[in-house]
Parts: sequence; C-alpha cells; structure tokens
Amino acid sequence: MKGIIISGDFENICIRKKSDAFIELGELMIAENSKGKVLLQIFNLAFGSQLSQQQLEFISGLKIEESQDLKLMDQNLRNYHLAFAKSVLFIEKDTARACKTLPGFFSDVKQVETEDLKFLSKPENALCLGDLRSGSKVLDFPIFVDGEKVFSHHILITGTTGRGKSVLMNNLLWGVLYDDYCGLLVLDPHDEYYGKTKFGLKNHPNARKKLIYYALKNVPVGERTLKINIQLLKPKHFQGVVYWSDAQIQALQSYYKEYGNNWIESIVLEKALSVVFHEATLSVLKRTLMNLLNLSIIENEIHARGIFDLHTGETTIPEIINDLRNSKTVIINTNNLNGQVELLIGSIVSHELFAEVKQDNKNVISIVLEEAPRVLGKNVLEKGNNIFATIAREGRKFNIGLTAITQMPSLIPREILANLNTKIILGTELKQERQAIIDSAAQDLSKDEKSLSSLDKGEAIITSTFTKFAIPIKIPFFSEEIKKEEIVEKSFEGMI
Repeated sequence: MKGIIISGDFENICIRKKSDAFIELGELMIAENSKGKVLLQIFNLAFGSQLSQQQLEFISGLKIEESQDLKLMDQNLRNYHLAFAKSVLFIEKDTARACKTLPGFFSDVKQVETEDLKFLSKPENALCLGDLRSGSKVLDFPIFVDGEKVFSHHILITGTTGRGKSVLMNNLLWGVLYDDYCGLLVLDPHDEYYGKTKFGLKNHPNARKKLIYYALKNVPVGERTLKINIQLLKPKHFQGVVYWSDAQIQALQSYYKEYGNNWIESIVLEKALSVVFHEATLSVLKRTLMNLLNLSIIENEIHARGIFDLHTGETTIPEIINDLRNSKTVIINTNNLNGQVELLIGSIVSHELFAEVKQDNKNVISIVLEEAPRVLGKNVLEKGNNIFATIAREGRKFNIGLTAITQMPSLIPREILANLNTKIILGTELKQERQAIIDSAAQDLSKDEKSLSSLDKGEAIITSTFTKFAIPIKIPFFSEEIKKEEIVEKSFEGMI
C-alpha cells in the first residue's frame, strides 16, 4: 500500500501518502470500489500537516536560527505528503472502459502491477513503442499499438533536442521491418537510420529484402544511386517548395501545356511560348529552376550536376512507389542536399504516390518528415497548400499517412495537429509547445502539464485515438546488443 484516499473529486482525488512510500509525478496507481478497480495517475504532489502554518514557521525558525534539534511527537502522523490523482480507467476483470465513478472513500492505493493491465492486449499488426512506465519506474510490460491504424492516421513525434526522438524513430523503423502491413518513406537529412558506418537498419535480419537505401554519393554496395530525370517533374511538384507569383505560375503551366515533359528544358533554353509573358517573369523561372535543379548551360546545351539528370533516373520515382506499395522501407539520404531539394524530392514522390493510392490503396504507407513545420507550419500554409498538408487532411481515407517529427508543434496549425491522431510526446521544455500538444491530444492532458515538463531522456507519453488512455512509456535504447537479443527472441517465437 502506498497511501489512502481522503478527499477530492472525480478529476482531483487527494491521497495521503504512507510515510515510507515513494510516489512520483505520472505514477500509475490502483484503487478499488465495490464494482472493480480504478486506474489512477498522479499529476501533482504537495505537503500536508496537522500543524498550522504559523506553528510550522515558528518551529522552522527555532531549527535554523537557534540550531535546535527538534523532534515532533508522532512525526509521521502530523506531517505527511499528499498526492493528487485523476481517474483514468475503470477496470472490471480483464476489461477496461472510461472511468465514470470514484474509488472507495478511505480505500487503499497501491502501485500498479502487470496483473492489473491485462486489458492492454497485443493488437493485430503489433508495433512496440516501448515499455510501460509508472513515474520513473519501468515495468516489464511492452506497449503495443496497431501499426496499420496508427501509421494510416498519422503520427506526431515531438520533443526537445536530445530527448530521444531519433532513438524512438530507429526503434519504430526496426519494428516495421519485421512485418508486411506498411511501407515507409524516410527522408533522412542526417543519415542516421541506415547505419552506413555504425549499427543501424542495414543490420536488420529482413534488411536485404525489405530495406531500400538511396544516396547521391558514397552509395553502399547493393544500394541505389539517387538520380531523378527532370522529365518526371511537373509544376505541381514545386508547391510548398518554391513560392511563385501568380504570373510565374501561369508561365509554368503554359510551358507545361505546350512542351509537356520537356517544359523545364524549354524554360532553361528560353524557347518561345504562344502566350506572351514579361521577360522578368521568365528570367526568374529560369534562374530559380537552374539553381534548384543544379543545371548549367554550356554552348547552348543543358548540363546536370546533381540529383536531377537529363539522361538517367527515369525509373527512380516509379521504383520507389512500387517498393512502398510492396511494404518496403525506403530511406532517401538527403544529408548533402539543401532543404529545398530535400522537400522537392519528398513532394515529387508524395504527389505521385498519393495519385496512385487514391485509385488503389492496398496497403498502408507512411511518409516520415523531419522538421515537419517546414511543410506543415502556419507560415508555410498561409503562402499556399502543399501535398503534405493534403495528405494530413485526406490521407487516412486512402491508407497514406504522415509521421511528422518536430521540436515545435505550436508552429503547426491546430487543424493539422488534430488530424495527427497519435502523438508520442517526449520531454518538452517550452510551455507554449506543451500547451499546443495538450490542446490537440486524443485524451485529456489538461492535468498533465507538470508530468510533460518533467519527462526525462527516453521517457514519453503516448496519446492516441487507438489507446484507452494516455500511456507513459520508456523508449528502449537502440543498440546492437539489445537488437541482437530481440532477433534471437523473434527466432524462437517462429519455432513455437
């Protein structure tokens, strides 16, 4: 027993802590009433005393000013700690539902045990996010979600730098490689997932058949060089990447209408249009496209020096889409590219992928976006819509979702945040960012502001339309030793 319920209301249950017990913010606890168990979660701690404030101030004054070693009679009865909890779930046998009742008055409060959590069963297409955490204590109880559902309905991963976002993402990608329900497109600006020079996804037992890696330079043996033929590009691919004026948009569309797949070459070579545009408008188009696509003109011939090419790369985008639709994980290393080029690559694949899945959505596909406000931010969307915002609003109908990673969720419009139905919240220092998460969470986190601010490295809270409550977890460290043990366990599972 850790304490006893002494007062409060449904949202603010007051517990007197037993003197030798230890209670933390975010800790899960169990109390009972005549019908079953109530799952509680601690959201605040306070001091309590039978002595008046005036007496406490006097006694403390004697101790610090007179250096008197004072001992109170019945110390543990007169001074104590209070814990304040909210009702989370009502548990009856092995089932749980939203709590609509109070635990018994003066009922004992105990720490949660794995036996109390049988209702958290392993779902179909199970994706492990971490181990259940109660306060800072980690229970030997893995938390699973239905990967097919959470990926198709969008995921937000948010937290301050250094709190474990990359470790979490490595674990998610590793887990998905075991199954065939989901394809993942990962735009990796830091080249941190594949593991070119360290342990990473390339070491997964299914990597050879399920992991595809693209890079422009220093491509590992057996992987693919990132080249995209410029004839595959369309004016719509630049939405959210380059902000054109109305006149420039009209000029782009005119070139595309007249020259088809050769529209970029026609702009760069200044070929004539049947419609007349101002020379400055066409000059801006030419300069912008040449800089973005890394093109140059030598003796009236176009030369390509980067990812975008005139002669190769015709099959790159179709191959990426085919791999995603066959539930493979495709990592595109954008480490040596500027931000605009990275977003353009993502926009090209996303546009073509979305067009295909709207016709036939046979499996779930998720697009992993680092620094998501670059394409989903309020300031960005005020300048015009883009394919990523469209997927955020409509993608779940076609089994295509976003996995958005950010330190600053407050930059994303509330409408978009509300559509990201699973949020994995790591330590967030800024109150403004915590409030943005609380306001858009699937469960009521209004009492959890202190718990969110106190999350340590690797600690997280999952709030989702696919979980019964906001679940605190500890994210396991991504290391070679841990993953090798997991591979051994998985191999034994296959023998049973």
